[in-house]
Amino acid sequence: MAESSSLLRRLYLSLYNWALFIGWFQVLYLALKTLNESGPQHVYSAVQRPLLIAQSAAGLEILHGLVGLVRSPITATLPQISSRLFLIWGILWSFAETQSHALVSSLVISWSITEIIRYSFYGMKEALGSQPSWLQWLRYSTFLLLYPIGISSEVGLIYLALPYIKNSEKYCIRMPNAWNFSFDYFYFSIICLVIYVPGSPHMYQYMLGQRKKVLSKSKSKSKGD
Repeated sequence: MAESSSLLRRLYLSLYNWALFIGWFQVLYLALKTLNESGPQHVYSAVQRPLLIAQSAAGLEILHGLVGLVRSPITATLPQISSRLFLIWGILWSFAETQSHALVSSLVISWSITEIIRYSFYGMKEALGSQPSWLQWLRYSTFLLLYPIGISSEVGLIYLALPYIKNSEKYCIRMPNAWNFSFDYFYFSIICLVIYVPGSPHMYQYMLGQRKKVLSKSKSKSKGD
């Protein structure tokens, strides 16, 4: 029974990771093709559907952590996935004024390269039980450059959206109302922006720690062999 459960888990995670790999590969292909042919102002419209699908599907990773399908700590997964969902739905999809900015290109390209590497890494791990050393190196090294680019793009797009959020009053709840509750999306977005200040360095330090641990272990294993 336990063996059957383990097999189903590996099959599900393998399919999940390779499906997301294909989704992000499509995002990267369309982004680079559009950037080359039409310019950065058209990148979002070209990648919108696969971007929304691929990043929204990543929300399942929170569930995977909660039910114990994967060992990734929920404290690391939750803030990263939540911030990305806020970006794609709460900023880019909700405020068209941000969609033609050049930061969309840097955001999409840095995200998609990161995820192509990450999902192929885990896809091979689940399907084959191992992955090549070069892919492991990419998994734990490319973030050194791509993470700062992605975070800078996220922060920049939220900041650019603030005037449009304030003027539109979209998603705001004003009093009086039956719930006796008010919500201002403009100030909520500012709070999200402020969270990046301590959150980004903390996440970067966490990933540096993971890189050191994994690559040191891999190096020691190679010497042992």
